[in-house]
Amino acid sequence: MTEDSIVIDTPDGPMEAHRAAPPDGDRSPAVVVLQEAFGVDDHVRSVCRRFAREGYVAVAPELYHREGAGRTFGYDDFGAVRPHLAALTNDGIASDVGAALATLRADPAVDAGRVAAVGFCAGGFAAFLAACRTDVAAAVCFYGGGIVRERPGMKLQPLLPEAGRIACPVLAFFGAEDASIPSADVDAIGARLRELGRDFEIVVYPGAGHGFFNDERSSYRAEAAVDAWQRTLEWLERRLAA
Repeated sequence: MTEDSIVIDTPDGPMEAHRAAPPDGDRSPAVVVLQEAFGVDDHVRSVCRRFAREGYVAVAPELYHREGAGRTFGYDDFGAVRPHLAALTNDGIASDVGAALATLRADPAVDAGRVAAVGFCAGGFAAFLAACRTDVAAAVCFYGGGIVRERPGMKLQPLLPEAGRIACPVLAFFGAEDASIPSADVDAIGARLRELGRDFEIVVYPGAGHGFFNDERSSYRAEAAVDAWQRTLEWLERRLAA
């Protein structure tokens, strides 16, 4: 496995990203890994490594690049996170994901037709947005908030009105104890995707809250995290088959 930092050109300037890849060989499928609200930190980089060990080229773009490179924050310092999260926009995320997709598809190690988006927290919203606005082959969204209703103080806009544009399979995970994403919102997402006839699956884990996948946070729930990871790999394997 190889790891390095790369710089991706975007309309709003250079965007640093973490890249992890399996050993050289045949062209691999790829994943854009979309960060939690806390930035492209050790956990996000570890997720990239996990994907690389499974045979994917993984790139995690820094969605806060407009405020500067390397912006990461402690899990107990949401006050520092909030202004950066509040500055994100739907158009900006779509632009950044599009730039990351273009970079992956130009990578000689990548099979350009097999690229997905996987995101966590704010990145779960971003992965759902990628399904709406880009040509990713699949999307996996871990506890993406703000998909159904606008959040106070945020520029991000709800995505259900755009769901009719989704053309790829969508897998979404939520924790039943997530106070930031009520069960009514999860139900609304399922109802809308079902109404549209989309290929989707929603999994809700009892006893899990927001951030249950991150093993560096107190919210980590091992049983849910292990199951969600296995479901993610199976979902991508089926949808990104050569």
